[in-house]
Amino acid sequence: MDNPNTLKYADTHEWLRLEETGEITVGITDHAQDLLGDLVFAELPEVGQRFAAKEECMLLESVKAASDIYMPVNGEISAVNTALEDEPELINEDSFGNGWLFKIQPDNATDIEGLLSSEEYASSLDD
Repeated sequence: MDNPNTLKYADTHEWLRLEETGEITVGITDHAQDLLGDLVFAELPEVGQRFAAKEECMLLESVKAASDIYMPVNGEISAVNTALEDEPELINEDSFGNGWLFKIQPDNATDIEGLLSSEEYASSLDD
């Protein structure tokens, strides 16, 4: 699957979408979910928790491995995708849609400008 060019990307395989409300929706890329394999558990952060950029904020477990998910920018968790508690496979099925992980109220929304474009992220996978 191609990485949508309307999103920003972290080198740790998270994608970000700035919403009209100023919130940022976060998920993992199709590449990341493919590497993990069939997901069986998502340990979501709690609404109201604050994290610094690059800090571990949640865990995904698959039949192959467990993987930490990192906060892409400084901010507070404003929502989580509770559907993942019962259906973590949504991430495998639709990583850029219904498989979103959480939303952030960022300390500074312009922080996402320093993240990767879809082309830069794709290039980083070739390294």
